[in-house]
Amino acid sequence: ALFILGDLFEVWVGDGIILASDDPDGAFARQCQQVLQAACARMPVYFMHGNRDFLLGEDFARVCGMTLLPDPTQLDFDGRRYLLSHGDALCLGDVDYQQFRLQVRQAAWQANFLAKPLAERQEIARGLRSQSESRKASGAHYADVDTAAALSWLRANHASTLIHGHTHRPRDHILDATTPPVLCRLVLSDWDAAAQPPRLEVLRLAAGHPPRRVVLAPAP
Repeated sequence: ALFILGDLFEVWVGDGIILASDDPDGAFARQCQQVLQAACARMPVYFMHGNRDFLLGEDFARVCGMTLLPDPTQLDFDGRRYLLSHGDALCLGDVDYQQFRLQVRQAAWQANFLAKPLAERQEIARGLRSQSESRKASGAHYADVDTAAALSWLRANHASTLIHGHTHRPRDHILDATTPPVLCRLVLSDWDAAAQPPRLEVLRLAAGHPPRRVVLAPAP
């Protein structure tokens, strides 16, 4: 199975984008749909929303063959319970973002946004993306996952390992080793095939083995 833990897309302004025949974003969305359909024909594919593609809906998931997951999701595999999350909900130090997240995840806000014309939605999305890029370029500090919150999630779900992305700080963290099982979090890398060197890392779970980071080769 393949688990996609959010931010597969830089932006997603609604499932109707695949019907936009004269829009470059629509053409790209349809190409992605074909790739995801091919992947779903080979194995089960599960998708969890990120902070950039939280408007990806049931319609697009169904057309592709993907199953949407809540955040967080428990995964029991090989005698071990993992907790899967995009990770943004745990970055409690970024108060402004948490307030924004609370707003845009509300059904009323999403319904109002999706009712707007496509061009207006795209313009809003470009503005938000531009703000994010400006903040990144300024060297602003981004909050990391709150350790106490991560431990609380793990203990509440009786899980030993939290797997998440969002922060773009790939690393393995030991959160509590005082009593077994050791509680830890594994941070996924972001993906950028155009970077030098390319960032194309996945986390592979295999029976009888610990989680392993695998760097994929870029497509020719």
